[in-house]
Amino acid sequence: MTALLVAAALAVWMPGPLARSLSLPTGRPRRAALHVLRRRRQVAADQAAVLEVCDLLAAELAAGRPPGAALSAASERWPPLVAAVEAVRLGADVPEALRRLAEVRPGAADLRWVAGAWQVAQHSGHGLSAALERTSSGLRARRRTRRLVDSELASARATARLVACLPLAVLVMGSGAGSDPWAFLLATPVGWICLSAGLGLIGLGLWWIERLADRAAAP
Repeated sequence: MTALLVAAALAVWMPGPLARSLSLPTGRPRRAALHVLRRRRQVAADQAAVLEVCDLLAAELAAGRPPGAALSAASERWPPLVAAVEAVRLGADVPEALRRLAEVRPGAADLRWVAGAWQVAQHSGHGLSAALERTSSGLRARRRTRRLVDSELASARATARLVACLPLAVLVMGSGAGSDPWAFLLATPVGWICLSAGLGLIGLGLWWIERLADRAAAP
């Protein structure tokens, strides 16, 4: 019984390869965790794509290509830029199209800097290529800072998960020492209340730490 409960708890809190190998139905917590993981991966992919787009636009413009053609070439690397390409084709506001894309995709928030460089170049008449090169340098500096923040947050998340597992470790040690805490938790009404309250508080604590970490990592 103890081993089964340990395995089930680990599968719920770490819904990755461990859960698949144990073939345990983790249900909604696992789906929510996988959704968060996919979202973070998408955000990271979009952040990298925006920097690549900025570099590509600067290189295409420096080679003498017009802005519309450069933007079209960038959209082949990152398809979401098709909306900005359509704005160029229709004679609409390209910086506004880029800002709308930044609002729709959380990982593309750095497009606001690209939009600002595009708008300044339009109004001032200065070269867009030079403005995008400076923007690209700024985005690289921001990305280095973001990586540092992410590494610190990863330590905080790992510590939170470790602390969340401590009550389970105490119960396992209590069982090994000759007491029977599982009988109290699983076979008595008061034990069920304590178990439910404890699991609820652990889940709430993990959710709150993840929320704080996501806010700190937000661009």
